[in-house]
Amino acid sequence: MSITPPPRGFPVSEFETRTAKAQARMADAGLSALLVLTEPEVRYFTGFLTPFWQSPTRPWFVVIPATGKPVAVIPTIGAECMARTWLDDIRTWPAPVPQDEGVSLLAETLKELTAGRGNIGLPMGPETSLRMSLNDFERLKDIIAPLQFRDASPIIRALRMVKSELEIDKTRHICQLLSGVFEDLPRHLSLGMTEIDIFRTFKTRTLAAGADDIAFLVGGLGEGGPADIISPPSDRRSREGDVLILDTGAVFDGYYCDFDRNYAFGDTTGAAKQAYQVVYQATEAGLAAARPGATCADLFHAMQRVMDAGGAMGNDVGRLGHGLGMQLTEWPSNTATDMTVLEPGMIMTLEPGMTFAEGKVMVHEENIVIRDGTPELLSRRAPAELPVIG
Repeated sequence: MSITPPPRGFPVSEFETRTAKAQARMADAGLSALLVLTEPEVRYFTGFLTPFWQSPTRPWFVVIPATGKPVAVIPTIGAECMARTWLDDIRTWPAPVPQDEGVSLLAETLKELTAGRGNIGLPMGPETSLRMSLNDFERLKDIIAPLQFRDASPIIRALRMVKSELEIDKTRHICQLLSGVFEDLPRHLSLGMTEIDIFRTFKTRTLAAGADDIAFLVGGLGEGGPADIISPPSDRRSREGDVLILDTGAVFDGYYCDFDRNYAFGDTTGAAKQAYQVVYQATEAGLAAARPGATCADLFHAMQRVMDAGGAMGNDVGRLGHGLGMQLTEWPSNTATDMTVLEPGMIMTLEPGMTFAEGKVMVHEENIVIRDGTPELLSRRAPAELPVIG
């Protein structure tokens, strides 16, 4: 079935709204500017979408001033691509220049946009990173003094957690597309295929269905259930009684899905079938708890109670789902202690997983968006019983 994709990119109004919301929060926090330099944040404020981030050679900077449009400070190689965004102030240097990798140009820009006064926000908290060398960052701090950096993680987190309807459209599209791939997959698998063959078949089907990329695919086979679901695929062949899990993060226009499906090759153990029922019902409990005003901890406990009652021997993953959007995993996490309050527009994964026998795990995952009232399923619900191949 062909699925009509939403338009690529965003209208300028989307970036104007994001910037205005950031500037309002910056004013409340007493920040004169905000500096972002990682791929999701740069793309969030500009629309700059490129696979060139895979090269670690060059840093990229975007400064959001207290008023007005963001300013890009980037390597010259990216000027043409950045010029196709809504930005019109694009400052470049001919990177790579290890002795001054944009530091002087960035320092001049920061001092100009702040008039040399105040504090500059920079994401510093959990799930953030500094995408420039530490030596260059220390040098930058010296050059811009008395300007100082302050943690802007709460600002970025609050902005990105709640998605616009246009963002939700992109995630919904890739979720629906991959739901179809999963539903059709048993027709393309057979007993005796290796894990490598299975992974390659899934990727081929996913790209053919219209995904831009398959940035993430893990899983594996195991008799009665796999033990390891994050290692690369092996040349192990599927056998009668095996259980297969595939967990994927495919991409459309820079937005991810992240959910899994489980399959049995022929008849498998009753324990595996029962474990599938338990995590399926745990997901149902998560769906029932996913309401505005509830916390991520509420989601965790709702799902964990079902698994405890169903004989779960443990869960070493540490969380039962997370945020989703421009990255495969985003803030927040469904843990016993995460008190993040759910709001309409937050895209979340529900991912109950448990050890159900010695060395055997069962994980189930769906993607949802929080709405006023019942959440919207972005992925199509998995079968209520473990699907059988062959």
